[in-house]
Amino acid sequence: MTYFFLRAAIASLGLWLASSLLSGLHFDSGGWLILAAILLGIVNGLVRPLVLILTLPITIVTLGLFLLVVNGIMLALVAAMLPGFGITGFWDAVWGALIVSIVSGIGSAVFGPRGGIQVTINRR
Repeated sequence: MTYFFLRAAIASLGLWLASSLLSGLHFDSGGWLILAAILLGIVNGLVRPLVLILTLPITIVTLGLFLLVVNGIMLALVAAMLPGFGITGFWDAVWGALIVSIVSGIGSAVFGPRGGIQVTINRR
């Protein structure tokens, strides 16, 4: 459970950065930002796998670039569910999802798959 909240905190940081960089993403308050991050984690855990299976042929044809569109759709779905979170256009959703993915990737590299900071020692 701690890992889920750590991932939600990282996602909320990514959403905050995306809303700061993109004029098409906006939150009414910080509470909506945190709620959007939690809901984004739930949507990515439940809905995204089904969408990935259904869009597998086009993902293969586009060599994986369609995954950016899928991530944008997941972010737009979260925005449609929450009245305090708005996205003005499709490309804002795609760019926002890309920013959130980059921040989440950096967070995963720092905190590792289990939620703790990973240290690797190489001995010669």
